[in-house]
Amino acid sequence: MKKLILLAIIGLGIVSCTTQNTINTMDLPKEWKHSTNIYEVNIRQYTQEGTFKAFEKEMPRLKKMGVKTLWFMPITPIAQQNKKGSLGSPYAASDYTSINPEFGTMNDFKHMVNEAHRLGFKVIIDWVANHTGWDHIWTKTHPEFYLKDPDGKFHIASGMDDIIELDYKNKEMRLAMIDAMKFWVKETGIDGFRCDLASWVEVDFWQQARPEVEKIKPLFWLGEFDEIESPEYGKVFDASYSWKWMHKSADYYKKNEPLQELRDLLKQYSNIGDSSMRAWFTANHDENSWNGTEYEKYGVITKPMAVFSATWNGVPLLYSGQELPNTKRLEFFEKDVIKWTNTYQMADFYKTLLELKSTNPALKGGDSNVSTYLLNTTANDKILAYVRKNGKDEVLVVLNMSKEPVNFKIEDQNLSGTFRNVFDKTKRDFDSEKDFSFKVSDYAVFEK
Repeated sequence: MKKLILLAIIGLGIVSCTTQNTINTMDLPKEWKHSTNIYEVNIRQYTQEGTFKAFEKEMPRLKKMGVKTLWFMPITPIAQQNKKGSLGSPYAASDYTSINPEFGTMNDFKHMVNEAHRLGFKVIIDWVANHTGWDHIWTKTHPEFYLKDPDGKFHIASGMDDIIELDYKNKEMRLAMIDAMKFWVKETGIDGFRCDLASWVEVDFWQQARPEVEKIKPLFWLGEFDEIESPEYGKVFDASYSWKWMHKSADYYKKNEPLQELRDLLKQYSNIGDSSMRAWFTANHDENSWNGTEYEKYGVITKPMAVFSATWNGVPLLYSGQELPNTKRLEFFEKDVIKWTNTYQMADFYKTLLELKSTNPALKGGDSNVSTYLLNTTANDKILAYVRKNGKDEVLVVLNMSKEPVNFKIEDQNLSGTFRNVFDKTKRDFDSEKDFSFKVSDYAVFEK
């Protein structure tokens, strides 16, 4: 195997990710989890048909692009009472063990999962445990499963009047929730869950649920929470969101904040250790619909940010249409199909990064054998650089995080030897060629 060196020019400091794992057997990630990437599928907006059958035709293309894990937004039926828009939110379920007829049938879903497995994908589904829609079947069969206001009415979830919250003090509700999760693993063979608003649910539920569901088979658990803010949840989940990074990096670009603040935040994430991983992204369904596309958030550093997400310690996460690229906000409660073309201008860019991530030991996420070093440059206020090392394997990434051209040098003892740029295939001897001349939006990724 070739030795890969990713140089991401990030600046001063060393971030060592060699903290020893102290995780339970339950939390021990299987090998594929270290090297996977996740592609979020918005079935409603992916095709004109908006069905599993229609999406199934797209899977060979995604396999060719290097995608490893498919995450499907909620596939359960949508509650009709108090729904938003004409179609409603997929995060307002009316039944935990049925298929949204908008997407097809249960057999259609099973067929798609089987085909995904045949192609080599892992499949995870969105799980919405904190709340349901107003006319969920449990509101009729088990109203005691829900939180109630003093007047006895169902308790509306914070800021979202189309959903009502469940009562996790109710032991029977917990068991019913766990049984519903088991249903999908047993019946369809999925490989894990992306748990919506995971930190809104008591952590001891997840501690209860995971070992019970995994009696069927080991699974991948991605939680929507930031481990810096909810460290106790990181002991249960394989990976979590890097929300703080996403907001901070957007503020960095829009408000011209110091790059050193991003470095400091990266050190905070690295200090968490490797018993769990972070998911890094520039877009997802929430961000795209409510806060803007990655191009609205990051402007000229959009591609450098994408390179970062694929090469820093953790799991890269892509959203439907980023391979186009998609430059529009997608409606959330209405039909608003992604405007696909046959060019997929970003596909080769992502293919290079995703294949590098999946094949190079230096890019394994959550692996205590991998060390990550922030590199010093002569332009630490504009350039982000790091090298990741796993034994003899190394990866080097260089990113222009500024809005202007930058001439600089890498001056760091952790960089030496000759490398090959994985994008343009040129070679560089970093013992003698330390100078860079970057244009706006430039980035570089090298292998040794």
